[in-house]
Amino acid sequence: MLPGNKNTVVITGASTGIGAACALLLDELGYFVFAGVRKDEDAQRLKQQASPKLRPIFLDVTDAESIQSAVETVTNVVGDSGILGLVNNAGIAVPSPLELLPIAEFKQQMDINVTGQLAVTQGFLGLLRLGKGRIVNMGSISGRSAAPFLGAYNASKFALEALTDVMRMELKPWGISVSIIEPGAIATPIWEKSFLQVDTARKNLPKSAETLYGEAMSAVRQQVGTIAAKGISADIVAQAVVHALTAKQPKTRYVIGQDAKIALLLKYLLPDKVYDRVMLYSMGL
Repeated sequence: MLPGNKNTVVITGASTGIGAACALLLDELGYFVFAGVRKDEDAQRLKQQASPKLRPIFLDVTDAESIQSAVETVTNVVGDSGILGLVNNAGIAVPSPLELLPIAEFKQQMDINVTGQLAVTQGFLGLLRLGKGRIVNMGSISGRSAAPFLGAYNASKFALEALTDVMRMELKPWGISVSIIEPGAIATPIWEKSFLQVDTARKNLPKSAETLYGEAMSAVRQQVGTIAAKGISADIVAQAVVHALTAKQPKTRYVIGQDAKIALLLKYLLPDKVYDRVMLYSMGL
């Protein structure tokens, strides 16, 4: 079997976590997977875990040349047959009170979590159109329910929700399905990596900032770590991605995890100020 529009999927951010789980599950199911990574060691690790069909490609969603190179690599393999799907998974999260969040870090989260997703989609749309393929964006329940100290991450995921809705409408004439995955807490390295950045940043904060937010930041760190440790497996999210790519009638949204479903229900049932108190309590504040 040759790579083509019935069996080829491109995934961004496939080094670890949800992206790696998606790449390995699709590979196990017999699909040809182009797994976007940024480091050679990540590429080698994926190759060791997967079949020879899986092909890591270097893909930085914030770099136009990297995106173009990835598109050319995939095009050279699939030709005019196009691809089955694109999974926009790359993303980062850096928890911080908005008052102390460096604007450069806010821009970085938006660049990776929003602008990069659009840039990659634009790059691969030609192949998706050829194959009447599908786009799956990795959102979060944080894109529908905001939480203290996650403002930049919330903003990026809310924006991705809007992009997904518009993509779904604009690409309908070509039969391109667009879905968004909205997981709750997932047991992945994303928050561990994030808090390492936060720890470094806190060392450089003025004493006044530590006085204002130090205790709250410590509480949030502990609570988020506890929630993440109890999160569902990335494999469960990967199963939803497979459904979005292969089902005859894919959903527009996949809310994954009991915590996500409860948060969404409370968001729409409770008055804003009551919901605020619930969220503050849930974050240990």
